[in-house]
Amino acid sequence: MGQNGHMRVALVQTAAGLDPAANLDAIQRLVTGVDAELVVLPEAVMHDFGTPTTPLGPVAQAVDGPFVAGLADLAKQQGATFVGGMFEISDDPNRPFNTLVVVGPSGDLLATYRKAHLYDSFGYRESDRLLAGPATPTVVDVGGFTLGLLTCYDLRFPEHSRALVTAGADVLVLPAAWVRGPLKEDHWSTLVRARAIENTTYVAAAAQTGKAYCGRSMLVDPLGVAVAATGDAEGVVSGLIDREHLAASRERNPALRHRRPWPTSVVTEE
Repeated sequence: MGQNGHMRVALVQTAAGLDPAANLDAIQRLVTGVDAELVVLPEAVMHDFGTPTTPLGPVAQAVDGPFVAGLADLAKQQGATFVGGMFEISDDPNRPFNTLVVVGPSGDLLATYRKAHLYDSFGYRESDRLLAGPATPTVVDVGGFTLGLLTCYDLRFPEHSRALVTAGADVLVLPAAWVRGPLKEDHWSTLVRARAIENTTYVAAAAQTGKAYCGRSMLVDPLGVAVAATGDAEGVVSGLIDREHLAASRERNPALRHRRPWPTSVVTEE
């Protein structure tokens, strides 16, 4: 943890292309000189989704492949933990996993998370080209904070975020490639803030931008205030997460302590 219980978080907003090496070069260009202990990259920053018919199996890599090795070099160079999205080889050659990797400042792979909720919505069919991961909360300790990992469409499922908080998360890390469209930008900003407010957590949401995606990366505090945010331009935005502010927010709004178990079936009275 940084001095006085702080950790500086940098959100990288970029438009990934179809060349993983070029994407790594773009990440390096954007993060060089950035002062942060945690760097959050977007979903699919290794290789963009492309068109709805772009095959993703042939471009998938293993988590010990060249893209993660490149991220490890950047993490060591920056002395920071990096979180970012890739397509990971699976047993199905045509459908890889949509995976987040967490690489520490020593270059070690600290955690992986395979996206559980695939974006079969708003006319899109992510499951045609990708496999869903298990519905298992993935958390990892970084700098004295516990990060809970989400990817893009996972944001629309509040039970997923709550499971991460139940597992100990006090920061929800959300790489995304949130597709543009009518009402989509409003959904993004509303839901990012909602997940922060209902769970009294920080949310660090780093999104792709460009023609297909809405950008609007933001770091939201446990009371729903955007302490750092950007529009749709490429770049880096950063802010502090603070242990004392987290504790004070949870004291002011003790909703997590007020949770009650609810039945999974409806009880009717005769």
